[in-house]
Amino acid sequence: MRALFDTNIYIAHLLSPSNPSPINDILGSAFMGTFSLLLPEELITELREGIPRKGYLSERISPQQVEEFVTLLEAICELVPTITLEIPAVTRDPKDDYLIAYALVGRADYLVTGDADLLVIGQVEGVRICTAREFAAILGED
Repeated sequence: MRALFDTNIYIAHLLSPSNPSPINDILGSAFMGTFSLLLPEELITELREGIPRKGYLSERISPQQVEEFVTLLEAICELVPTITLEIPAVTRDPKDDYLIAYALVGRADYLVTGDADLLVIGQVEGVRICTAREFAAILGED
């Protein structure tokens, strides 16, 4: 099984890394190798550059925490090559189109997100778009 997580999943984890939650459960499963976690460079950049630009996040997540987390992710994830072609519009929010493109290029089975603009789509080709709670339930079935 192959999955790509939206940035909001990683940010939610960084905000509450030790609290019991579906997000922390699925990340724990990723670190145990239960499934292949896909990681595009563009998503790493979004974590590194996006968190410091947002005051409400930068007050709670330090650059050091981000770097340590990215290092851990890079150690267990399958890096997805950068897409150099134009990414087609698929979603209501054009900023989300890259996630669908990377899920397709990386041959993901699941795109896990908390973004309503993505969740409303449900599925694109063979990629099911679901919440962390839904993905945790799927992992529990395997």
